[in-house]
Parts: sequence; C-alpha cells; structure tokens
Amino acid sequence: MSVQVLITRLDKSIPLPSYAKPGDAGADLTARIDVTLQPGERALVPTGISIALPNGYAALVHPRSGLAIKHGVTMVNSPGTVDAGFRGELQIILINHDPKEAITFRKGDRIAQLVIQQVERANFVEVESLPGSDRGAGGFGSTGGKS
Repeated sequence: MSVQVLITRLDKSIPLPSYAKPGDAGADLTARIDVTLQPGERALVPTGISIALPNGYAALVHPRSGLAIKHGVTMVNSPGTVDAGFRGELQIILINHDPKEAITFRKGDRIAQLVIQQVERANFVEVESLPGSDRGAGGFGSTGGKS
C-alpha cells in the first residue's frame, strides 16, 4: 500500500527521500548543509524538502540507528511529528551524545528517516471517572519487569 506525498525540493541538489531496501518503513532524509556537532551539542539541520500530506496522515521523523550506535547521534525530539497541514522545510534536531568526539555531516549525508502513517483523530469525551482495568493507575515500573 502506498500514499501519494507531494514534495518540493528547496535545494535541487538534495535527493528526494528514498527507501534503502524493499520493505523499509523509513525513507532516508539528508542534510541540506554541512554541520559539525561537538560533544553534547545539538543543532537544527535543514533537509531541503517540504511535503504535503493528505488529511488523515502524519509523517514521523525517526533517528537513524547506525548514527546512534556508531557515533552517539540521535534526535532530541524523537520521533518528530509532521502534521498534514505543515508546509515548511523539514528540519531535524540532532544531538551528539558522544562524550569525546565531534561529528561532521556533509550536505547530502543521511541524517534521519521519514515514516508516513495514517492517523486517527480522537473524539475526547469527558467523564467523571474512567472504567477500571487490570493495570489501573500503575505507572513507571508497575508491571514488575526489570529495566
């Protein structure tokens, strides 16, 4: 199944998002600029694209696992949410968690993944009390599993 996503390249030298392998959920997003992140530093990195999603869809921006394991780089707000009505440039908030090494991304380097998902809009109904459940109000760690 596929959905049509309209896209505008703000920089024609930037590749369109693409799936690396058949069956991949995330399409690669690339950097529009060169950027170096020092240890502990974060930066807003533009991708050079804008999209238009159909109503009822959202794009979720996920970090790349290879950047996380090899370099300690991830996204500050993961996943990032792109609403159907947003038409601005997609930008990624990257952070370098490596305690010693800086990392440099060059224009065109893959920095994140874009996952397109169908979403439901909720009809929020206020009630005096919620129905019971097996879990109840138990929160963090309440299921007894080890972290």
